[in-house]
Order: sequence, then C-alpha cells, then structure tokens
Amino acid sequence: MMKWLAFMVIIAGCNSSTKMTKSNKTENFSPDFSGPPTMVYKTKADYSKNVPVILSDDKTVIISYPAPTDLKPGGTLATPTLLSNGYLLDNRGINANVAFLKITYSEYSKLSESPDIQILKSLIIDSDPLLELCNCGNRYSFKNPQTDIDKLITSGKLRTDCKVLK
Repeated sequence: MMKWLAFMVIIAGCNSSTKMTKSNKTENFSPDFSGPPTMVYKTKADYSKNVPVILSDDKTVIISYPAPTDLKPGGTLATPTLLSNGYLLDNRGINANVAFLKITYSEYSKLSESPDIQILKSLIIDSDPLLELCNCGNRYSFKNPQTDIDKLITSGKLRTDCKVLK
C-alpha cells in the first residue's frame, strides 16, 4: 500500500511539473535542457569554416574530434549557422572547451579517415577561441532554431533567457 501511495505522489508531481513547463513556454522562453543542446556562441576571430575539436579542461589533450563523415550529415556540411550580431548557432556539438583547427569542414570531410591525434593537435589554431557561449536548451524545442534564437539576440534576451557558459 505504501509503495502504491509513493508511486501516485511521484506521478502527480511529474504531471504538475510538466503542465507548469508547458504553460511557461507559451508565455516566455523557458529552456528545456533534457535533449541535445542549442549552443550559441561568438568567437575572437571567424572560425565558422574551421573544424572544432574538444579539449580537456586544462586544454592540453584533445578528448573529442569528428570523423570526416561526421561533418557532412545528410550530405550538407555541418558548419555553424550565422545569426544576428556575430553570433553562431552550433551544428556540431561544441562546448566551453572547444578549439578550432586550421583545416576547414570542406577539406576535413574529404579525408578518408581522421588524422592521428598528434597531427590534429598540431593543427589547432586557437585553443581559447570563445568570447561568449550560451546553452539555450533542447535543440528540438525550437520550431525554427535560427529564427527563434535570432529573436532572443535582437531582443537582448540571449544572456538572460539562456544559460551563460562563458
């Protein structure tokens, strides 16, 4: 009996939380962080065509890098989408430890395999390229990510409505 009662309390709590989130979304932007992130960023220079890799927290080791086929899902290069005021919408999966390589998406996607990790490390042109980085929540919660994020940027709400990571 106690297990059943506890189960009902948990279910009731989940339902009311879901309703609250839905009602907030219709009135104001309220990020949902349960799925793939919507990363919006600015860089010190134009790296929009350069391949990103992810470094360790101390920025000494490459911990994640793409296979050449990863850069062209569905046949289109996954370069970032240009937004208002110099912001970019990530289409690859960057985070605060991103670094950019000398090689472009187009060049890298034509390789038959990923370069050796030491070669990749030698290709890093900026290991601290970010001026700003915001996580705006689940990518799938946006009907049109480019338009919706542009509205946050132009209204001055990007840094208040999204989680600022840098």
